[in-house]
Amino acid sequence: MSVPYWRLSGFYFFYFATLGAFLPYWNLYLKESGFNPAQIGELSALLAGTKIIAPNLWGWMADHTGRSLRIIRIASLFAALVFVCFLYVRGHFWFVWVTLGFSFFWNAALPQFEAVTLFHLKANAYRYSRIRLWGSVGFIVTVLGVGRILDDYAISILPQIVLALLLTIWLASLITPEVRIAVHEEKTDSILSIIKKPEILAFFAVYILLQFAHGAYYVFYSIYLKQQHYTATLTGLLWALGVVAEIVLFLFMSRLLGRFSLRAILLLSISLSVVRWLMIGWGADYLAVLVAAQLLHAATFGATHAAAIHLVHAFFGHRHQGKGQALYSSLSFGVGGMAGSLCSGYYWDLLGAQFVYSVAACCCLLALVIAYVGVGRQHVKMPKSA
Repeated sequence: MSVPYWRLSGFYFFYFATLGAFLPYWNLYLKESGFNPAQIGELSALLAGTKIIAPNLWGWMADHTGRSLRIIRIASLFAALVFVCFLYVRGHFWFVWVTLGFSFFWNAALPQFEAVTLFHLKANAYRYSRIRLWGSVGFIVTVLGVGRILDDYAISILPQIVLALLLTIWLASLITPEVRIAVHEEKTDSILSIIKKPEILAFFAVYILLQFAHGAYYVFYSIYLKQQHYTATLTGLLWALGVVAEIVLFLFMSRLLGRFSLRAILLLSISLSVVRWLMIGWGADYLAVLVAAQLLHAATFGATHAAAIHLVHAFFGHRHQGKGQALYSSLSFGVGGMAGSLCSGYYWDLLGAQFVYSVAACCCLLALVIAYVGVGRQHVKMPKSA
């Protein structure tokens, strides 16, 4: 059976197109709606925090029913339906509850779709990056388009834009073919015995630290640039530049996987993460420094994420693939992202951007040590591209 390349790519396109409208601008919308930095950090932490529970619940259901795509469709639809409430509610209390409900469904879809994609690819896992890059294209389209729109119109229209894009995710899931995943397989290691392996624990520790470091970027980068008097269009261009670099990385990822171990790719990428956060924290007055820092997004997110997806695929096998992808999402983007969002929110005004981004760099330095010592020297052999 051939791989449904364009339908898989289409889901990634619309999912990350939605993220491109939401991630760079939602906290600007919250700021304009009267929320202070601590409240913005708390709401961002809730978005990340539901990843601790939601992906694992949905992943358990997917692995036990073999119906990952049905779960993705349900979650995508309900994410859009709950998001409608943002058009009507006001105030921190109501935003907390709507954020919890929306993110519970929103955070369910992507980890399961990663599993669906890898099941479709089977022995051709090296083609993952060529499919995933369309998500980056979608992100660029909306981050630039929405940035241009917000230079001409009030940011109050943002929820309507995001809602329309959420519906496209659901529609894309409807045309994606279901993959037949065997629920009962030969006996393999239990999920607990896999998680308890030292290399797996080190892997999760590394990715928690990496996503903690991203907290200040995801929550305050756009606000930071506005404080430095950059326009919304230029802010969008800088976000897009990072994702363009990510696309280039994805185009060459299969070749890199054929030449270098996942360990080597991971260690280099973490090293560049240290450099990137220091550049953003201490060089925001200089556009050239910010441009160089955004080019490093290819390593700090693109390469680290691609390596993680392949490692999880190898570590957890077919039987536990849904749960494995969910654990990666919940521990890194959930625990790490929530803690990073909270800390950056509480200390942004108190200690300043330079301190917050310096802490992010220190977290990456610690992650580098853990990865060097703990993420095994014996590694999964990736198939070479054809």
